[in-house]
Amino acid sequence: MPEIPSRPIVAVGAVIWDGADSVLLVRRGRPPRLDKWSIPGGKVEWGESLEEALRREILEETGLDIGPPTLIDTVDAVLREDGSITDHYVLVDYCARANGHAIRAGDDASEVRWVLTREIVNYKMWSETRRIIAAAETLFRKLPAIR
Repeated sequence: MPEIPSRPIVAVGAVIWDGADSVLLVRRGRPPRLDKWSIPGGKVEWGESLEEALRREILEETGLDIGPPTLIDTVDAVLREDGSITDHYVLVDYCARANGHAIRAGDDASEVRWVLTREIVNYKMWSETRRIIAAAETLFRKLPAIR
């Protein structure tokens, strides 16, 4: 059995926009939430700023570079199995515009795709991911710097 960390793991993610109506989704290639759709992101490495981690993770997972990120929200992801905590992540989620359109699945993603926001309901994902995407859409409409 793997060793359980003594403190939460910090991770970053981004709702990435391509135009006004499409966001980038990744199908997770590893646990947790294997085969579910999500936003790209991953763990912050020692000595890395949140933005450095965000840009690195997005590039590794999707091949994309992004414009300046804007904070959406933070999420606690506490995973339990048989009543015991198995994982605890603190997720820091951002909204950003894509610098380009070409994508490729890499690193932890088994698939990546641009999805119209009205079609997100057809994708299996964690309820918090849906909430973050909805919050990003509200933010995206308000901030001209992101559009």
